[in-house]
Amino acid sequence: MLKPGEADRILAGHPWIYNGEILRLSQPPADGEIVQVKDHRQRFLGTGFFNSRSKINVRLLSADRIPVDGDFFESRIRAALAVRQRHLPQATSFRVVNAESDGLSGLIVDKYEDVLVVQISALGMDQRKQLIVAALQRILSPRAILERSDVASRKFEGLEPSNGVLAGSHEGPIMVNLNGIKFETDLVEGHKTGMYLDQQANYQAVSQFAKGGQVLDCFSFLGGFGLHAARAGAAHVHLLDQSAAAIAASQRNAQTNGLAANCSFDEVNVFDWLKLNTAVKPHERVVPRFDMIILDPPSFTRNRASVPDALRGYKEIHLRALKLLKVGGTLATFCCSHHVNTELFQDTLLAAAFDTRRVLRRTAIYSQSPDHPVIPMIPETEYLKGFAFEVVR
Repeated sequence: MLKPGEADRILAGHPWIYNGEILRLSQPPADGEIVQVKDHRQRFLGTGFFNSRSKINVRLLSADRIPVDGDFFESRIRAALAVRQRHLPQATSFRVVNAESDGLSGLIVDKYEDVLVVQISALGMDQRKQLIVAALQRILSPRAILERSDVASRKFEGLEPSNGVLAGSHEGPIMVNLNGIKFETDLVEGHKTGMYLDQQANYQAVSQFAKGGQVLDCFSFLGGFGLHAARAGAAHVHLLDQSAAAIAASQRNAQTNGLAANCSFDEVNVFDWLKLNTAVKPHERVVPRFDMIILDPPSFTRNRASVPDALRGYKEIHLRALKLLKVGGTLATFCCSHHVNTELFQDTLLAAAFDTRRVLRRTAIYSQSPDHPVIPMIPETEYLKGFAFEVVR
């Protein structure tokens, strides 16, 4: 039973109930057990997983009294898949289940061609792993199902990391097709569940600004933005990343897709590269040489306390990038930190423009791809934001 005043957020659709919001338990449930949640007037609010070891004591799954069995998981996953098929009808690799966005708190399922990768961050989901695997096999008939449950948040649920093959067999990297470009992807050792799928729609959208231009792709990882820009007709694309493995993979991807002739690569710290390439003597000015610069850095902040430092980092890379952009050129920039909202991110970018005396025209606003749905009443589901700005002068 919840304390007075704590039910409104739940009624609005947020699935998390924290320890301090609970008035009392009718009886002590086992961790991972399904419980019914009521408000202080005994009105039923929903059912969800209980975990006394987590700050999130209950993760709601439904506003109804339902059994959480194989049929439940199959129904929810089919509904999630239908959303992807509606909004990304041509995609063969995408996120099938995005946790809270799809009413399955603590569960992520990514599809990489004919292999699925599962990531579980909640105890209740972990205890029902076999039900989830069986449902995925019935719905998608994958060649293999892997688990990459190595996120730090598992420890807050009382869980150890868990990686391995859950069904089928899998060895070595696979070729993942995004918008017709093939990316070599290591599902066992790669970032997150293998690679970043949340930019799939943005890769294509941003590439429209690249034709005929000199393009700089910062924090390029496997070459997502850079290779899309090269295919769209960029005169040349220079890709920067500090990871030797990422640069090597992006070079192979360029070769595989017949784009290597228009690409060059640097294994380098992006901050250091930008600083070196904007360094001038007193009374000299930086000569802009790029028609398009793409900034897609990893998150600079993991919590609210580190936001000021993150903003300084964002301002620094924007300030130096703007010095390298020609008049009429495009800056495509992204922030994947939940703790830095869209307005704050844009304000930081505009502060950098002011300091460099550049005037910008906003030409596009970006969000995460539609296989990572945003539920506005669950702010945690929205994290990726981005813009395209054209340099006016």
